[in-house]
Amino acid sequence: MSFKGKFIAAATACVMLAGGVAQAQDMQFWRIGTGGAGGTYFPIGGLIANAISSPPGARSCDKGGTCGVPGLVAIAVSTNASVANVNAIHAGLLDAGLAGAQSVVQGYNGQGKFEGDPKTNIRVIANLYPEDMHLVLAKGTSLSSLKDLNGMRIGVAAAGSGTQVSVRMILEHYGIEAEEHELGLGQSTSRLADGQLDAFFYAGGTPFAALIQLGSTKGFELYSFSADERKAINEIIPYYVESMIPAGVYENVGADTETVAVNGQLITSVDQPDDLVYAITKALWSDKTRALLDKGHSKGKAIRLETALTGVLIPLHPGAERFYKEIGMID
Repeated sequence: MSFKGKFIAAATACVMLAGGVAQAQDMQFWRIGTGGAGGTYFPIGGLIANAISSPPGARSCDKGGTCGVPGLVAIAVSTNASVANVNAIHAGLLDAGLAGAQSVVQGYNGQGKFEGDPKTNIRVIANLYPEDMHLVLAKGTSLSSLKDLNGMRIGVAAAGSGTQVSVRMILEHYGIEAEEHELGLGQSTSRLADGQLDAFFYAGGTPFAALIQLGSTKGFELYSFSADERKAINEIIPYYVESMIPAGVYENVGADTETVAVNGQLITSVDQPDDLVYAITKALWSDKTRALLDKGHSKGKAIRLETALTGVLIPLHPGAERFYKEIGMID
């Protein structure tokens, strides 16, 4: 059975347990594209899916159930992340997804990876949290600058990811010629541990489960970008701003790591019904969802209503826009 099929089967089983006599036709499945299982999009997408779901027969919000959308069963689907999610949502293959602001804006405008092929169907539901760029090095490895990556075996993230687009722009800017490997986070950590990679890039909300595991076994180093490098990256990729991964986020990394970050956003298609997206947006920002996000993942705490519109540079979905207007966030 495919990964997606397993999720649908699991969701259906939950519905049958919750409702007993609930009929399949009462349900509406809503597929949320996330990322690799070892990254942050996948668990965050799962939390959001749980928060906005309310299968037929489930307890209502006022009786202790979720404050999700009645009849909705949202499913977190593992994908190759940002670029893949933008493409799939535009094509109607996914109902929603998580994507970095760079991929969202470039996709909508037909720039960068989407040159000449704009994804004008995509719309934003909410800005979520900053995604920190990690440059992970084999244990005991140190770099004096990014240019030291010349000639190394480097993981440049999965094909179809926003990270890969950004990494290749950075490598080109510094004239770095490396042996590039298109790998997801799980593959990258495995190959670094086995000595098949010297380093890899990956951007996402901290901490990565795969890196926590790597730190407790083989160990790794995190590269701290210099002030000049952070400035240069911001100039070539304006969506990336200065950030920092605090000491202790990964148990084996005892110093602050200076880096850059791009905001992750929840997006959908303009073809999704306005009333549905309004209800989903309202459920996303309910008190029940707040509790789920705070307890479910350390990056969930960074998903705040007050920053829901930060860095949103393409149109909101009309349903989401209606919600933000109702609560006075926009005129």
